[in-house]
Amino acid sequence: MRKILAEILTIGDEILYGQITDTNSQWMSAELDKLGIKVVRKTTVADTEQDILTAFEEAESRADIVLITGGLGPTNDDLTMPMLAKHFNSEIILNNDVLEHVRDFFERRGRVFTEMNRNQALVPKVAEVIHNDLGTAPCTWYERNKKVFVSMPGVPYEMKNLMTTKVLPKLQTTFQTPVIYHKLIKTVGIGESFLADKIKDWEEALPAHISLAYLPSVGHVKLRLTAVGQNKDTLAREVQGLIDGFLAIAGKYVYGYDGMTLEKAIGEMLIEKGKTIALAESCSGGYVQHKITSIAGSSAYFQGGVVPYHNDHKVNLLGVKEETLAEHGAVSEACVKEMAEGVRKAFGAEIGASSSGIAGPGGGTEEKPVGTVWIAYADENQTIAKKLQLTKNRILNIELTEIALLNLVRKSLTD
Repeated sequence: MRKILAEILTIGDEILYGQITDTNSQWMSAELDKLGIKVVRKTTVADTEQDILTAFEEAESRADIVLITGGLGPTNDDLTMPMLAKHFNSEIILNNDVLEHVRDFFERRGRVFTEMNRNQALVPKVAEVIHNDLGTAPCTWYERNKKVFVSMPGVPYEMKNLMTTKVLPKLQTTFQTPVIYHKLIKTVGIGESFLADKIKDWEEALPAHISLAYLPSVGHVKLRLTAVGQNKDTLAREVQGLIDGFLAIAGKYVYGYDGMTLEKAIGEMLIEKGKTIALAESCSGGYVQHKITSIAGSSAYFQGGVVPYHNDHKVNLLGVKEETLAEHGAVSEACVKEMAEGVRKAFGAEIGASSSGIAGPGGGTEEKPVGTVWIAYADENQTIAKKLQLTKNRILNIELTEIALLNLVRKSLTD
């Protein structure tokens, strides 16, 4: 079964100027994917005749389905409808059903119906009009050479209602679409290129109907397996078999799948093992505690934490030895180990974890430059520490410290 391809066009200078955010295309892409329709391009187009016409022509050459939002207002700068008429070599006519709907829309709200509002009832003659229950701008449907264009208002709630109740069901009956099945594998603690090298043979052995995409982000690499076929259950079984092979190679870096987050995965591990945790954060400023407590039900395993920025609090609250600070400094293996052990005892937790470092942009030395961070993990059996050499960006260093510390906890729980 051949793939059905779609392109999404959002029309409006306000998007290009950054005055509003285009949330429509992201939502539309997700809904089309559920139907097995693959989006090949998203384009934002300026409010000019030539730009719009060029976008229509290029989209039609690439895609089976072209979905358009925006540019349907009654004013002269709203060009979508006249440009659709030009693209399809059609005259524009007054649609009486749309006219009555627009008139009623205004009158029921006690507002004056003007000649300008009447312009919204002008549509290309070749268009099939799809009623917009929630607004005045009509939705129009066009077919030519087995290709479909659909024009919808840019107002998100109007577009979503039209797509859900009318456009998507109509696309399903117009096109015979394959099943597209996605599965995300989430990893941490390994860079994209190192992971790619490790799973090279596994990747090269993937069947033709299953593709792999690397989706790196700060501290994480997501792998998306996309399978195309006719039966979702069959595809899911095939993908799971491939994941089993992946786990045999790189399973120690995997913390979850699909919507799982690292902090949620750790919470589930703590609950499963019946353990609690407490945190002492210096350079990460409580960010790890924020991530852990963002998970509903975290009170079952999170005992509490402190942010002992000043060294006096490391000593008084956590029992860090003054001689440790004098000999090694706060940013040291010895200090974070004592912090992790101290916070574990102070809060009566099975696990203590800690961070101390130079987040920047100032405070670095030749021996300990900006980005030098130590993290530690302590339980009843062991205390381990790890040195990180991060960046010169303060916010990024805090985020990277959070990921590294959570991953240290994950690995320790796994071991």
